[in-house]
Amino acid sequence: MFSKSKIHESGNKAPEPAKASAPTSAPVAPPGDYKPSAPKAKPPASVLSTDLHITGNLKTTGDIQVEGTVEGDIRAHLLTIGESATIKGEVTADDVVINGRVVGRVRGLKVRLTATARVEGDIIHKTIAIESGAHFEGSVQRQDDPLNPGRTASKPAPGAPGAAQPAPKADAKP
Repeated sequence: MFSKSKIHESGNKAPEPAKASAPTSAPVAPPGDYKPSAPKAKPPASVLSTDLHITGNLKTTGDIQVEGTVEGDIRAHLLTIGESATIKGEVTADDVVINGRVVGRVRGLKVRLTATARVEGDIIHKTIAIESGAHFEGSVQRQDDPLNPGRTASKPAPGAPGAAQPAPKADAKP
């Protein structure tokens, strides 16, 4: 009924393989030979939906798409303000696309106001595009580096009006 298999017979016993100390999956490369795979894909933009109301500042090195309301300053790489969005504060980004409403200063290397844009405030830019139909109240100023608020487009020459003059000495005795 039952019979012995040849493996269990004493004369035909196969030697057991040596146990490996490392797992048998893929060989592990030494730490110095690490080669990264393809670069990581850029994460998608953070979306602030229409029902979201934020009071406070937002700062990211990534992209933001605002559809809701923000009362505070926003700093991002690419900022897209949707048609239903309202921003009350300063907006600073490399690229700014405004479809909705902004009340406050806009700073960007590239600023674009679409036909549905409503901006009440100054725009400081390197390049700007304003589509027909956009509403804008404020001033527009071109700067080579609009993202750094401490710098101006040009410095006045020494002695020119508006240039800093040395203060008169107050320690002189009569």
